[in-house]
Amino acid sequence: MPSISDSKCILVVGSTAGIGRALALAILDLPSQPTVIVCGRRKERLDELVASHNATGRLKSVTLDVLSERNALKSSIADIVNTYPDLDAVLFSSGIQRAFDFTRPDTIDLDSLESELATNYTSIVRMITFFLPHLIKLGEQGRPTFLYTVSSGLSIVPATGIANYCATKSAVHSLSISLAIQLKEKNVHVVEIIPPLVESELHDFEGTTQRLSNFWLSLEEYTKVTMEGLVRGDPYVPAGMVIEQHKQFEEGKLEAATKMHGRFKAMTQT
Repeated sequence: MPSISDSKCILVVGSTAGIGRALALAILDLPSQPTVIVCGRRKERLDELVASHNATGRLKSVTLDVLSERNALKSSIADIVNTYPDLDAVLFSSGIQRAFDFTRPDTIDLDSLESELATNYTSIVRMITFFLPHLIKLGEQGRPTFLYTVSSGLSIVPATGIANYCATKSAVHSLSISLAIQLKEKNVHVVEIIPPLVESELHDFEGTTQRLSNFWLSLEEYTKVTMEGLVRGDPYVPAGMVIEQHKQFEEGKLEAATKMHGRFKAMTQT
């Protein structure tokens, strides 16, 4: 399977902090020397990132709000593709995490819950849909293209206190398997990145950083392990304790889904 080393130009959505930022900078350092476009809604952070890491001139930035109205988001993505016609890979790292206690339903903020769903899943599906015509076109010209999704180990074994977050990541996980199979014949390669609990700003909003810092994988170590998997061209890239969880609960699922896809395809063609 082709790998991230084959990418000439990659957009990292959600790269102003945390995993997205770390992966964007690690990709920039690849020997293949791709152009890396950092992307997010906080322009001041994007400007700081480019100013401090752009000695090579290969680090670009674009401001994007993934929760933009659908047509506005589609227009923004069209602008990105027009500006960077060599774009052949997109990594989706934007996400938020909220805690909900369903034993006290009166405390559930449905606006917050639905925003989490939109940020972590619906916006990803929209962006994939809008980027695909360009990626498929390149793929059909013989150039491998890539979609990198970021799910979570919590898509495999959920943490009940953040039930909706886990559900959104389970949706990304399932979608990634289906798209990997559907799009393979189009030369669009879908790779699922599956982090464990990782050092991140994601936990600051809930005030859990101090407690979780005793258990998480450092961002430096996580980035190292994940980049090794991406360079190898692995179809999914777990890290830390998620490696064993994936082996226990998920091994063989991609192959089983591929067989099911083949059976359904044969049925519809008869």
